Amino acid sequence: MTANSCILRVAINTPLRRLFDYLPGREHTRSNFRIGQRLRVPFGRQGNRVGLLVSLVNQSPVAKEKLKRIHDIIDPEPIISPEHLELLDWASRYYHHPAGEVMLGTLPTLLANGKPASTNPEPHWRITTSGRRFPPDEFGRAKKQRALLDFLNNRPEGVTRAQLSDQFTHWNGPLNALIEKGLVEKFFLTGEIRTVNQLPQGNVPLNGEQQQAVAAITSAVDSYQCFLLNGVTGSGKTEVYIECIREILKQGKQALVLLPEIGLTPQFIKRYQESLGVKADVMHSGLTDRERLNAWLAARDNNATVLLGTRSAVWTPFYNLGIIIVDEEHDLSFKQQEGFRYSARDMACIRAQRENIPVILGSATPSMESLENARTDRYRELTLHERAGNARLPHIDIIDMRGCRMQGALSSGLVDVIREVIDRGEQVLLFLNRRGYAPVMMCHDCGWIFHCHRCDRYLTWHKQDNRLSCHHCGHEEKPVTSCPECDGVNIVEIGHGTQRLTETLEQCFPEARILRIDRDSTRRKGSLENMFDDIREGKVDILIGTQMLAKGHHFPRVTLVGIIDADRGLYSTDFRASERLAQIIMQVSGRAGRAAQPGTVLIQTHYPRHPLLTTLISQDYAAFSRLVLEERKQTSLPPFSYHALVRAEAHDQALAERFLNNARERLDNNKKQQVTAYGPMPAPIPKKAGKYRMQLLLQAGDRNRLRRTLDPWISQLEEMQDHRKVRWSIDVDPLDML
Repeated sequence: MTANSCILRVAINTPLRRLFDYLPGREHTRSNFRIGQRLRVPFGRQGNRVGLLVSLVNQSPVAKEKLKRIHDIIDPEPIISPEHLELLDWASRYYHHPAGEVMLGTLPTLLANGKPASTNPEPHWRITTSGRRFPPDEFGRAKKQRALLDFLNNRPEGVTRAQLSDQFTHWNGPLNALIEKGLVEKFFLTGEIRTVNQLPQGNVPLNGEQQQAVAAITSAVDSYQCFLLNGVTGSGKTEVYIECIREILKQGKQALVLLPEIGLTPQFIKRYQESLGVKADVMHSGLTDRERLNAWLAARDNNATVLLGTRSAVWTPFYNLGIIIVDEEHDLSFKQQEGFRYSARDMACIRAQRENIPVILGSATPSMESLENARTDRYRELTLHERAGNARLPHIDIIDMRGCRMQGALSSGLVDVIREVIDRGEQVLLFLNRRGYAPVMMCHDCGWIFHCHRCDRYLTWHKQDNRLSCHHCGHEEKPVTSCPECDGVNIVEIGHGTQRLTETLEQCFPEARILRIDRDSTRRKGSLENMFDDIREGKVDILIGTQMLAKGHHFPRVTLVGIIDADRGLYSTDFRASERLAQIIMQVSGRAGRAAQPGTVLIQTHYPRHPLLTTLISQDYAAFSRLVLEERKQTSLPPFSYHALVRAEAHDQALAERFLNNARERLDNNKKQQVTAYGPMPAPIPKKAGKYRMQLLLQAGDRNRLRRTLDPWISQLEEMQDHRKVRWSIDVDPLDML
């Protein structure tokens, strides 16, 4: 194929569901092109765009004289391998998302924008010998310089720009002043990796179950196998991960560890680096564009041995990937909820299968899908029944709130137990998954409720900032002193958020050291890590937190966990609500009694005889999951069927509904496909951010049948008259109907 005869098929980051054909530049030869290169191409009125070369073909559906020529080749060599490109293409087809948005959207931003695929050495700063000897009182009013020097003094290995930004604002000027004084120096890491012989041996003894799990996984390092590591909270799943990674590193391979939250990353980095003796790179949204690109290139070029990251890290190319680990595999955060709606957990399994390597899905509360896959032998289940060391599982009990005397959101019985625990010098964790002060503000005279004018939801009052906030669209406004409906001034707060719970505890326990951890209190960079340090150092008596505290954290002094409001998830239209409530109860409960002292969990509820609660308390999560799976099987719900959710939103509700009605009509016309459609129906939040939202649910008993139906049907949707008048999307394997 000569340069004049070949046609370049290019992916461009656009919502159009197609690839684009171009001719080579006149100066190019066939040997200039390789699959996986970035090209600069003309595209519509937007001028130059960055594209990814997907294939070279002989013919195009567009007449050759109408094809445009590319402007230039950005990369002399491919930035990703053909195998990685095939993975992205598979994901695009499975999730029915435009290939260009998948292939370019999963690249680091700098690469997607056409910047060079090269690493800039990351600057580090460290204290000098003069800095260690410098008298602290010599700083005078330069408090930030002193704080910076103290911070560096505790980190002799040096710190990065991200670490400084996590701890300080406007730190550049004070840091430069310290450099001019010779107290701090700037340096660059070479990125050297320890050899196999330098890897330290494990320093945490494994119990019998852990050893069996490690042996099973490491015996399959040269083939694909999905392991479901089902271990109770505190059973030492991380130690199993580390020992498996150690064996992978000895073979000169790399490891990818996916975590559900950015907040978990710092403690895991420290733990992995100390145990394995290698630098662990990170990949998450909290990094700068340059830091993300450096980590991406380090993994691709074999300059990184262990990469820890959140959801998007699953798309990172590796030179020689040997294992993938998905911690807390049940967590909803592994499913992207906007744009390209992929599941990082499921893609980790697909990627491991394609690369013929093992993948570990770890959880104390596995998803129903993973448990069913283990039951049908698609996954191999490895169980850790006991906590590591001498720790015992906590005792779980219920506080019946019916007719109980209350102090704010706290029952008198829970208040008494909290007092006993803090008197013993132990810590208490109270879980309330609702931030703010009060979720509802109501006029006591006429019953009018303050609501978001852009959403069908109430506004939450944040007393500390004196603002009303919508937790769905982000709208904020100042509270008024009188009712807009009747001019009444008797405005009351209904319900409890974490701020109001903090206020109640301060009244009940004026001497206690209370710490609230939620999205509002951890906005400042580095604040969450500092809070965790205070908890572990015993500077806190009572922790109040949302779901941020539910998973992955080790607080050895916590012996009492109180779940303040367990009733919210007991009755819901979402069939997954009971599963999520059980998972959150067990995960939060797992924070108690992780050291020598036994733990207790108290659940406040108005429904003490609810089957979900009684099953969890009298038996365990395994018994609960068996009941749920049997119920799902009888009702033909996932994992015994497969869903695709079509969402449509518009400023006119009738327009969104008409679009989905027309979509369903086209689906019903194809009698050969055994796919059931439900709807159109309003979304659980019918109006959000000023737009009305409708949805159509498709269900099939076979995954391939659903996929064969969606392929031609989506093409028909794009040809419909209302296609451009509504914003619509498709979510394959949806986990959240909101």
